Amino acid sequence: MKHLIIGAGATAISAVRTILKEKSDDTVVIVSQDEEVYSRCMLHKFISGERDAESINFINDDILKSPRVQWIKNKTITRLDAATKTVYAGEEKIASGYTVLIATGSDSVTPPIGELKTAKNAFGLRHLSDARAITEHAKKAKEIAVIGAGLVGLDAVYGILESPCGKEKKITVVEMAPSVLAINLDAHAAEAYQRLFEKKGVAFRLARKVVNTKSVGENITALELDDGEIISCDMVIMAVGVRAATAFLAESGIDLTERRAVKVDDYLATNVSGIYAAGDVAGLSGIWPNAQKQGEMAAYNMTGTRWAYDDRFAIKNTVNFFGLLSLSLGAINPSDGDQTYVKEDRNNYRKLILRDGIPVGIILQGEIGEKGFWLYLIKNKIRIDNLGKSPWNVSYADFYGVEANGEYKWVV
Repeated sequence: MKHLIIGAGATAISAVRTILKEKSDDTVVIVSQDEEVYSRCMLHKFISGERDAESINFINDDILKSPRVQWIKNKTITRLDAATKTVYAGEEKIASGYTVLIATGSDSVTPPIGELKTAKNAFGLRHLSDARAITEHAKKAKEIAVIGAGLVGLDAVYGILESPCGKEKKITVVEMAPSVLAINLDAHAAEAYQRLFEKKGVAFRLARKVVNTKSVGENITALELDDGEIISCDMVIMAVGVRAATAFLAESGIDLTERRAVKVDDYLATNVSGIYAAGDVAGLSGIWPNAQKQGEMAAYNMTGTRWAYDDRFAIKNTVNFFGLLSLSLGAINPSDGDQTYVKEDRNNYRKLILRDGIPVGIILQGEIGEKGFWLYLIKNKIRIDNLGKSPWNVSYADFYGVEANGEYKWVV
């Protein structure tokens, strides 16, 4: 049996591994726009020069060189014929399969503001090709404007700062939210990163919007903000979000969600028999382990073993700039009626949110060694306010007793 996988990211590679393992006679055709396999979370290290394309490849074996795998590279898929399970690039028929996995991920969003969509010096950061373009243009740019102070925006800034020419740049970051990293951390934890970037010369314009651009020819020369300020620049990086890469499905008959992601059931199947979707393109999770797990589960179903994907917890963020490490799980800000516990010293900041006695979110900044414990409590909705102690003193020992024969027993 031949399987067609569209995309070559973490989800796709996980699916390939599973298919080859489960079915010794099956073959796989991968079709991708990319010519290399790479880790998106390492793109800032490519920009900085710390890593090259080969060293951000997350595959440590020769799986793609298997005689059972065909990889068709550098193809921008424009159409999927769901009836025949065939993909096309324009009028060119590229490949087909008995089953199909859509694993195209997501693309950067370009705001419909001024000349951002057409300028030659405005870039998103989602693909290795984006990182290459940013790296080359940053070498000669003197004033760089970044729209968005989320993780991707600060990744781009960090990569440029750490590059050989980073000290020569004037970098200004514009952010609609009142703090940086607003999706990842609360304002207090995020402020620590803002101060570190400011020490490196980065300027921030928080709670501000870009409303227009000024251009000369095909290049943007300045951004206009909603308060009238003009930010001069000779390069723009856009980091305002991503959108599921589903444009090629417009006439396919495959159902999409309200957010234009591929709609899948618990088995990662679409509404078309034999066609599956996983990873960012299905809108289920933006974190690496979940994407890999979805690829694995989709592959099981493609090869005839019925497995449901039931791990929908995806609110997990890790931030690490200038040696300061942070982790957030679940809710980062309390809702009405929640209890908030904060513990802080000169090296660490911790914030825990309880809802009806159950942990729903935590931020760990500095030391994050207990992340597995808190993730377990949050995912499994385990109540801790009835243990008669501070939540910061709760441990695995509080949930186990010992039987007469010495075996551990879950007691909560």
